[in-house]
Amino acid sequence: MKNHQYYAPWRITPPRVVRRGHFWIAGERTEQNGLTYQRGPMYVEWEAPETVSQPFPVVLMHGGGFQGTEWFDTPDGRPGWAQRFVENGYAVLVIDRPGHGRSPFHVETFGEMGPPFSYEGGQHIYFPGNDERHTQWPFAVDDEDAMDEFIAGYGPLPKDLALSQTSDADRMASLLDRIGPAIIVTHSASGPDGWLTADRRPDRVKAIVAVEPMGPPFAVIPNIGTMTWGITAAPLRFEPAVNSIDAVHNAEPGSLILPALKDLPILIVTAEASAFAAASPPTAAFLNSAGASAELLHLPDHGVYGNGHGLIYENNSDEALVPVLQWLEKHLSGSTLLKD
Repeated sequence: MKNHQYYAPWRITPPRVVRRGHFWIAGERTEQNGLTYQRGPMYVEWEAPETVSQPFPVVLMHGGGFQGTEWFDTPDGRPGWAQRFVENGYAVLVIDRPGHGRSPFHVETFGEMGPPFSYEGGQHIYFPGNDERHTQWPFAVDDEDAMDEFIAGYGPLPKDLALSQTSDADRMASLLDRIGPAIIVTHSASGPDGWLTADRRPDRVKAIVAVEPMGPPFAVIPNIGTMTWGITAAPLRFEPAVNSIDAVHNAEPGSLILPALKDLPILIVTAEASAFAAASPPTAAFLNSAGASAELLHLPDHGVYGNGHGLIYENNSDEALVPVLQWLEKHLSGSTLLKD
């Protein structure tokens, strides 16, 4: 660092008593030129308190181009949502989506990469712009060292958005087969993965909390892809069954049902000063017209102000989590605790 002082975070971080570990959800085997490779594995890191008091674990899914580290610590060094969930009695699993972070990506097995993630892209998505309400970003916009460290964790997305979402949801389904029923928490580009995972394992997804999920329905997302199936780029299982994206696009509201999401508790969280928040009301409307039970939680309505799209690690990230925890308590309080 430019001030030439040592930075040893373990010297200032309080000790904790937790259980932790990691494992892998393996990808498919694929053969090329007489050799066998693995395609799109998923890294899973878990942590649990000494005594788990909540009935279901929480699976945290990171946003586009980033990795699971966005849930661990904030850019200014405070505990992130992963630790806070553990402190509230949850077992927590943090994934690196296939092709991101510690989940290896090779173009010969997983397809082409999309464009690299630029500093300017990060500033556009997360930094305070002309909206004076955005007051909670955790470092100064001219702090070059902090920006270098923030951008360091970002990489390219797979070029094929539908393939990427399919792989994410397939690995998530395998994860739930392994650990049992769980709560899914998504952020941004992983939002569609929540709907797709519930579509695959409706009996094992107990609730979804989507923090500003990618949208709105049928949007074309620059440098990422198109939401061809409404709230996803990958196919969903509608009733009556549809065989083309045109059938979904042209359907009258309420004429197509997503049976796997019927009556599933869904919370969509939006921030006061995020340009991405506008995508969430039409996403909730799409879900509800298809039989889901999606609620919108706009943080200012709960006394949490000043946030942008990175609300999960901004200055008031702890305050932003409080209404989420309250919502989960309300909707899952009657559930039976699963024994370790």
